Amino acid sequence: MKCPSCSHSESKVIDSRPSSENSSIRRRRECLNCQKRFTTYETIETVPIIVIKKDKSRESFDRNKIFNSIIRACDKRQITRSQMETIVDEIEAALQNALQNEVSTAIIGEMVMKKLKVIDEVAYVRFASVYRQFRDIGDFMDELKNLLAEK
Repeated sequence: MKCPSCSHSESKVIDSRPSSENSSIRRRRECLNCQKRFTTYETIETVPIIVIKKDKSRESFDRNKIFNSIIRACDKRQITRSQMETIVDEIEAALQNALQNEVSTAIIGEMVMKKLKVIDEVAYVRFASVYRQFRDIGDFMDELKNLLAEK
């Protein structure tokens, strides 16, 4: 980090604390050459995620779309908003940690179903029915049989 006063490249950190939103770290530094103090902010660099849809079109990742679909699947179930937000947070973190710029909706859908299956089987089946586009009661029955066989 170059000093803004003398452009010397070495400084020491005097104070370090999270910013008000906990989205960055505020560091108070002192130049080792001129002893001037200055402040820097350190943030996490996120890679923008592009979602490849079924029709092969691409759009930016939108966590609200996942959240809204989870809300619909969990309607009138004993699942808290906090649990739903945790699912979305975990999926978004997993996608960021995968370090891939593009991900298909199929992968995201499977991730959501895996998380919902653990917390509520009814919400899982509801989500699966829309995501997998069940055509009739037979598709529902097949999914229920698979769910029961796993127990």
